[in-house]
Amino acid sequence: MKKYINKIIILLLTVTTVLVSCKKFEDFGDLNTDPTKSSNLDPVNQLVLTQLRFSGELTINERTSIIMTMPLVQQIGGAYYTRYGFEYVKNRQYMSELWELGYPNDVLNIVDAVERSAKDPLKNNLNAMCRIMKVYIFARMTDLYGDIPYKQAGKGYLSGVVRPEFDSQKDIYDDFFKELTEASAQLDASKDNVSADIFYQGNIAAWKKFANSLHLRLAMRLSKIDPDKAKAEVQAAYAAGVFTSADDNCITRHADVQNSYADIRGNGVSVAINQYPDEGRPRICNTFLKAMSDANDPRLQYIARDYWVNPDKPSERVDVTEQVKAQVGIIGVGPGKYNYDDFLGAINVDLGGGRIVQVPNNGQKVQLANWMITNDAPYFHITYAETELLLAEASQRWSLSLGADAKTHFGNGVSAAMKQLALFKGGPVITDTQIANFKTDNPLAPGAELKAIDTQLWIALLLNGPEAYANWRRTGFPVLAPAITGESTATTTPRRFEYPLTETEQNATNINKAIAAIPGGVDDWTARVWWDKQ
Repeated sequence: MKKYINKIIILLLTVTTVLVSCKKFEDFGDLNTDPTKSSNLDPVNQLVLTQLRFSGELTINERTSIIMTMPLVQQIGGAYYTRYGFEYVKNRQYMSELWELGYPNDVLNIVDAVERSAKDPLKNNLNAMCRIMKVYIFARMTDLYGDIPYKQAGKGYLSGVVRPEFDSQKDIYDDFFKELTEASAQLDASKDNVSADIFYQGNIAAWKKFANSLHLRLAMRLSKIDPDKAKAEVQAAYAAGVFTSADDNCITRHADVQNSYADIRGNGVSVAINQYPDEGRPRICNTFLKAMSDANDPRLQYIARDYWVNPDKPSERVDVTEQVKAQVGIIGVGPGKYNYDDFLGAINVDLGGGRIVQVPNNGQKVQLANWMITNDAPYFHITYAETELLLAEASQRWSLSLGADAKTHFGNGVSAAMKQLALFKGGPVITDTQIANFKTDNPLAPGAELKAIDTQLWIALLLNGPEAYANWRRTGFPVLAPAITGESTATTTPRRFEYPLTETEQNATNINKAIAAIPGGVDDWTARVWWDKQ
């Protein structure tokens, strides 16, 4: 797969050139204009491009995941550039990147791909995959911003629309469910083979499960705002067939490439961390460490590591976790704290052979293990672990019959989440005995079932910041105390991204209607999206 990704990168960059003008798009007037009016572009290339960009585009993944959402849910923090998320320092530009880079690239291409493939009867399966990918792309956007342009977005060159209207999130979700239901049913193994597909190499059965598991994820977003609708959609997704094993996981297996802002072959989340010197990288938040430590989670010892860095060779880190742990324990960064806060004096550790080195403050504060953040680390879009934990929650909330009870789904989800670490290159193998011991020590306690389920989902979603942020806002678990500091520009944890200023300037009539619909009528990051009900 990695060899294949390397071969097609030149073709994909060509696709980008075809549908995206050379200058940066500044507004919907640009992104709704097809600069070339190509009539023979193969939509399969557009599908593959959007698949790779989802986890490989560096700017979006850096700003959206590493700088904003992962710190907001207190998984990581400490680095100066993550302060916007971990201590709520508002930065409109960082919140705008997904919008300003997503609409003129991902939205434009996938909307066009749906239109092109729909016109060709020999591209039945490709069209269905594009419809599913369209939902996946738009879901990340609406979950972060709320009401967004949807029905008219990306169609300016087809319909003449230049300034697209905003659709309500409720209406967008209704269309998501329709699209996923229809696209899943449309997939047919007897028809076109889309072997170039990055996710499943054209496997129709796998795509059906992906569509239905995405349907399940989105159905659970409605668990508080519209429980009856949520239950109905959960049952529909389950009946259509969701993930049933780790073999169904939707994964992009990236190439070992240090991405640039034009090269999308590497894992954008990993590269966003690795592009900084070691002392400037984020550390693991103490909130996350405590949750795992309190549960005696066997993953903790593998995920949280200390490194000593030779100043002359910053790329050659030496793992000194055990030596540091023996002297100071496992220490991360507190919510709202920088790496240099709660400063620790240097300690001496023995590297063996009589070689004694000093490990300074930053080296004593644990960070994500090397194996988790390699350039070619797999990116997990939706997993069997997440699916089982969502089924556990649905079963617990509404006593639904979804193939097993909440306890069984919970156990399946926990097991899968632990075992999927072995899918990383050099990742650990958590043994069946370790998993069994964890389950025995951490049962679903009466009255605290949802807390346990969604805390495990928060842990399983590490490195998928937007999804962890969405699920935390929806459920309130784990309970996170706001990290307010003297630098904070919010008095509580932000709950959405604000709209780009360029949109306010150039699509004022439509965006003003959307802003008026926000609770309080102000485009503020502490307001809630439609499904985020208190």
